[in-house]
Amino acid sequence: MLCAGALAVLWPGSPWSITHAASPTTSNPTAASALEAGSAAKASRADEWPLSFGLDSIGFLKGEFPKGIELWLYPASIIYVLLALAAARLLDFLAHSFLKRWSDRSKTKFDDVAMTLLDGPIKVIAFVILLNLGLEGLPWPPWIENYLTNALTIGVALSVTYMATKFGDLFIAYWRARTAADTDKSFDEHLLPILRKTLKVFIVVVAVLVTAQNMGVNITSLIASLSIGGLAVGLAAQDTLANVFGAVSVLVDKPFRVGDRIKLDTIDGTVEAIGLRSTRIRNLDGFLVTVPNKTIGGATITNVSQRPTIKTEMNIGVTYDTPTEKLKRAVEIITEIYKAHPMTADLSVGFNKFADSALNINVIHWWNSTDYKAHLEGMQTMNLALKKRFDEEGIEFAFPSQTVYVKTGGAPRGEPPLNPARSV
Repeated sequence: MLCAGALAVLWPGSPWSITHAASPTTSNPTAASALEAGSAAKASRADEWPLSFGLDSIGFLKGEFPKGIELWLYPASIIYVLLALAAARLLDFLAHSFLKRWSDRSKTKFDDVAMTLLDGPIKVIAFVILLNLGLEGLPWPPWIENYLTNALTIGVALSVTYMATKFGDLFIAYWRARTAADTDKSFDEHLLPILRKTLKVFIVVVAVLVTAQNMGVNITSLIASLSIGGLAVGLAAQDTLANVFGAVSVLVDKPFRVGDRIKLDTIDGTVEAIGLRSTRIRNLDGFLVTVPNKTIGGATITNVSQRPTIKTEMNIGVTYDTPTEKLKRAVEIITEIYKAHPMTADLSVGFNKFADSALNINVIHWWNSTDYKAHLEGMQTMNLALKKRFDEEGIEFAFPSQTVYVKTGGAPRGEPPLNPARSV
């Protein structure tokens, strides 16, 4: 509500706008005639000033110094300023009391900081609004009203701008507090400072434009110049801006974080740093690869580290001379060993096909972790246990082999062929 009142004071055309005293040197005939009409109306009400406090009836205060300014205006203005200051302090005290009770009932720290931020601006804005009302109650000359109006406009603008920038800092601080538990600090280190500075610059630019418009400055040409300048800068720094927006999308959407292993096109490695221009990835060969953020923003990324488990598929072959009972026993042993491991999330074991040189047993194992080194150590332990059990049970592993039959040219017809020579 208070912010809305302050904006109403600043915004042109509002009933409380303090731009009613336009510069007497304005080139607008309509504004000049309106100013003259306002001055004439004030002169016609010279005996009805409600804020004279009866001082206009004292004889020696009816004099003028300088010419056109009656002496009673000075003490009357001082009295009104003191009353306006007291009223502003009273309003600030009431608002502070209300916000304090509201803050005590709330469990968050947001309202505590908001109460601190509103403490000063409420008093300043209320004081400026009361001074603006006092201009209508005292017959100051138009040129003095013009200076006072501009000063009040700047005062309100500074107060509202200060409050808006502090609320921006409060928003950034609240955002930082929400991400405090996050182990990846790239967002806080890179994006939040940029957001804070950009927000402050935006608030200051808007405040300057609105204040200038309230003071009678034509800002249309200024806005057009800023637009053209922004377009020129955007075209000149197109690649840089594309990289920055790519960094923003990565830091906000978080498809990966520092330390994650990712696959990006032909790159497979671990993310070491996320910057505003590029992302650095250490590939599996140990080389550091720098990728522009605009490339990452439009690429398909596979985050290997975010998989819930590690899947391993193996084909274990036993020789063709293995009896059926031993083949069943081999499947049972494999299931028993791999399923007994505490890190086994799921398991699938089955005799699935007759391969070229082996009876194939297909094994699909899911490791309940994403730690690749621990996975390798665990698989080694299970494989060694499997080899030991197969040796104890007399089950032979098959390996690729072929049987070659050698036929000699001098062998009589009808005699049995030579024994096959088995070669590997």
